[in-house]
Amino acid sequence: MIALLIRDLRLAVRAGGGFGLGLAFFLIVVVLVPFAVGPQTQLLAAISPGVLWIGALLACLLSLDRIFALDWEDGSLDLLATAPLPMEGVVSVKALAHWLTTGLPLVLVAPLLGVLLNLPVQGYGWLVVSLAIGTPALSVIGTFGAALTVGLKRGGLLMSLLVLPLYVPTLIFGAEVARRGADGLAVKTALLMEAGISFGVIALLPFASAAVLRINIR
Repeated sequence: MIALLIRDLRLAVRAGGGFGLGLAFFLIVVVLVPFAVGPQTQLLAAISPGVLWIGALLACLLSLDRIFALDWEDGSLDLLATAPLPMEGVVSVKALAHWLTTGLPLVLVAPLLGVLLNLPVQGYGWLVVSLAIGTPALSVIGTFGAALTVGLKRGGLLMSLLVLPLYVPTLIFGAEVARRGADGLAVKTALLMEAGISFGVIALLPFASAAVLRINIR
């Protein structure tokens, strides 16, 4: 599993679509919002948690189609299907690699970009917490979408249409945690809901992704 994780990390960096692309897109979204809204600090402070979460979600979405595409093209996916490591383990490792190269950098950079949106000081910690809990779910859900569309030509658009509705619960509760934290309100309920969704997704979706991959390989 460690060897597969290291391989996927190297492929993500060398083949593009790694943390550099996601961070650049995240930065562009955050920079453009103040230009569109105007220099209204109170309005920016109010919408900053939602904007940061939407930017992180879309940045994660950019590289999803590459999770299995390279392995499908060079035949590695067939070899992984016959390897001693169960397909569920392969899917989990690939989701972890995607989070390490996309989700984790977004979590670390989000507080810096929050300055551009006038995010209240008390909201920085909760923003990091909400992204740290929610972005793994985004990667696992994205892996499921990538498994559904693997081998399809121009499957990126179809994958986005399939994945985005599944992202909505994580987006709602993740942004709510950040918003409540920024406003100084209680975050327990929203945080527990977000954590429950993330743990449920991480526990169940790898099995669904593995089943879909087995069908596609056959």
